[in-house]
Amino acid sequence: MAGYLTTHVLDTARGLPAAGMKIVLSRVVEGVPQQIAEAVTNADGRTDAPILPAAAFAPGVYELVFHAGDYLRASGQAGAEPLFLDQIPLRFGIADAAAHYHVPLLLSPYGYSTYRGS
Repeated sequence: MAGYLTTHVLDTARGLPAAGMKIVLSRVVEGVPQQIAEAVTNADGRTDAPILPAAAFAPGVYELVFHAGDYLRASGQAGAEPLFLDQIPLRFGIADAAAHYHVPLLLSPYGYSTYRGS
């Protein structure tokens, strides 16, 4: 069975899923990100399908870039420019070709956290 990658974003300041956030996925080759997918979160703060489906899944180094600044501006949480958080890159490794990797982002205007979920 092939693995796959999912993600979602929760707005911890408002206690809601972060709907409408652009997320870009890149595979990092020799230190250089190469974009392979782009998605926008739905009303549940998730992408409609795995951002890296089983057919394209392979071990390696990846980077998710969450366009938090655009989301924070749209939701009225941006504050003064320049924003404290704008684009949030998360670089991580995938070692198990048969596993489900889930990388969520918990976001507020001045902080975020992430983890490998299930």
